[in-house]
Amino acid sequence: MPRIRHKQLDCSPGCAVEATLELIDGKWKGVILFHLLQGTLRFNAIRKLLPNVTQRMLTAQLRELEQDGFVLRTVYAEVPPKVEYSLTERGRSLEPVIMALKHWGDAHAYFEKKTASHEAFAAAAE
Repeated sequence: MPRIRHKQLDCSPGCAVEATLELIDGKWKGVILFHLLQGTLRFNAIRKLLPNVTQRMLTAQLRELEQDGFVLRTVYAEVPPKVEYSLTERGRSLEPVIMALKHWGDAHAYFEKKTASHEAFAAAAE
């Protein structure tokens, strides 16, 4: 399942950045990787940490992370089945990248609650 547009990284200085972003691209992949930095988690534990993700989307994102070699999925033969997710060595190598994104977000991403006056101001600006 090739997702990288270029077969070689000598196309331009930004190709390595493009390739990296394509590997961790996905609405939830970065957040999943961030939480797995803390240690091994079961599927439902990840879902509780990401209350806005659907089960289908979480499954798809975890599968892609597993296919790309970032996440290890371990299935235990018991009833009910127990499945755990952890970072591989390759996944753990993304720790500086993920933490840099977190630190940048802490400093620069501001989350505001929309208020009636804010919405009225936004509507008037249009």
